[in-house]
Amino acid sequence: MAAPAGLDSGDLIEVFKALGNPARLQIMQWLKDPDAHFGEYEPIADRRSVGVCVTHIQAKAGLAQSTVSSYMSTLERAGLVVSTRVGKWTHYRRSEERLAHLERAIGTTI
Repeated sequence: MAAPAGLDSGDLIEVFKALGNPARLQIMQWLKDPDAHFGEYEPIADRRSVGVCVTHIQAKAGLAQSTVSSYMSTLERAGLVVSTRVGKWTHYRRSEERLAHLERAIGTTI
């Protein structure tokens, strides 16, 4: 059975690769409820609509800025997050629509 429109096995492989890293999976879990997981950081913009500032993700993860930037780029290429620039800061939020498509694709292809 084929994946839902817009998703193919290559897309699913990219997603599984992106989520195969424990730190990237953890970031996705944190972004599911950004207010709960990033409440200790003063928001630069609305976390729900714009996302979490990459510097806050870096601080929470305890990883180098370059590592977090690389991880976020991987998640974005896989379609799992969306980035938005606010001034000089990049914010990330989950792509809930894409995640819903992926959920259906996994259910129909695996």
